Amino acid sequence: MTLTMNGAELVDNEVITAVTILVVDDAPDMRMVARAFLERAGLVVVGEAGDGTEALQMWRDLDPPPIPSVIILDNQMPGSSGLEVAEQILSEVPDQVIVLFSAYLNADLVAQAKRIGVAGCVPKKDVRQLPDIIKDIVASRG
Repeated sequence: MTLTMNGAELVDNEVITAVTILVVDDAPDMRMVARAFLERAGLVVVGEAGDGTEALQMWRDLDPPPIPSVIILDNQMPGSSGLEVAEQILSEVPDQVIVLFSAYLNADLVAQAKRIGVAGCVPKKDVRQLPDIIKDIVASRG
């Protein structure tokens, strides 16, 4: 028997927690596309935000539950950049999984993201691979 509630499934009396995601991008169309691919792959989108300030507020409001397993952050947004938001979140919760999802990735940006603890960097053109990349990152962290 399978029972689903708040992003967790009870399967044969064993709780399996779903990967929960907060999607942050200033472009509503990109949030919608990312959400569609993520949910089609069985991931649970627990919130969306359009800028860094909204992302931080939503991240705090989701704690607890459901704390997002993964935060997907665009880098170029009004106000705080994705890297600035990531740095603030990681200073509070160092093991929070953050994926930088940007159309403008370069070697310097990727290096800076890795230095502050971002788990992965995905170009927006690879949105179709985003769910698999996230599943691999989560699985590698146990």
